[in-house]
Amino acid sequence: MVAPTKILVVDDDTEILRLIEGVLSRNGFESRTAKSTSEADEILANFPADLIVLDLMMEGEDGLSYCRRLRSNSNIPIIMLTAIAEDVDRIVGLEIGADDYLGKPFNPRELIARIKSVLRRFREPESSSDTKVNSFQFGAFRLIPEQMLLLRGDADKVHLTSGELALLLALVERAPRVLSRDQLLDMSRGAVANPFDRSIDSQISRIRSKIEEDPRHPEYIKTVRNLGYAFAADVKRVRD
Repeated sequence: MVAPTKILVVDDDTEILRLIEGVLSRNGFESRTAKSTSEADEILANFPADLIVLDLMMEGEDGLSYCRRLRSNSNIPIIMLTAIAEDVDRIVGLEIGADDYLGKPFNPRELIARIKSVLRRFREPESSSDTKVNSFQFGAFRLIPEQMLLLRGDADKVHLTSGELALLLALVERAPRVLSRDQLLDMSRGAVANPFDRSIDSQISRIRSKIEEDPRHPEYIKTVRNLGYAFAADVKRVRD
């Protein structure tokens, strides 16, 4: 029997915790709830969560600070919740490593859709060691879609969030085609994406900081003025 997916929900609103806990249970997820980041740390010590639903505004350490702290040593997917509707807050959350963003009040079905979408992007497939997979080679990098993994050289893993990997894959797969922000948003985040979301620019900036020798003069991901972005380097498709 496959173990249920484990979700940690961090929010200082008891009613929100009860609502989300019930929704997750009805959809087959195993969940734990925490009313503070310190409580979340204690739970994570014994509860290997597959994804965290994290409130932005909390007393004590807030969600942005906690997300930044988690990202310093973990690649666990994070969906941020907030009652603040300003676009800048969504962008800041995604800039520091959140994988998705959902405003309050939210439709429980949309929350489940976003959780499934993020997990689908993040998870590595269960496969035998001799399974052949397609990968993309560019410069010193190797991108393996089936594992959502980017390597520098033979074994040096590049730390990217699931959202950044999905965005990079969308560009690499279609190189050297120019893709608009709307196209990239749809390709990397699917049907649950917000209709207006400038976070693509922020994610591109973060990816460049991790793969470009000089992010200010990128060789791989080029900005095409008034159109979007294009992956400019030669891409070789490889079958392992």
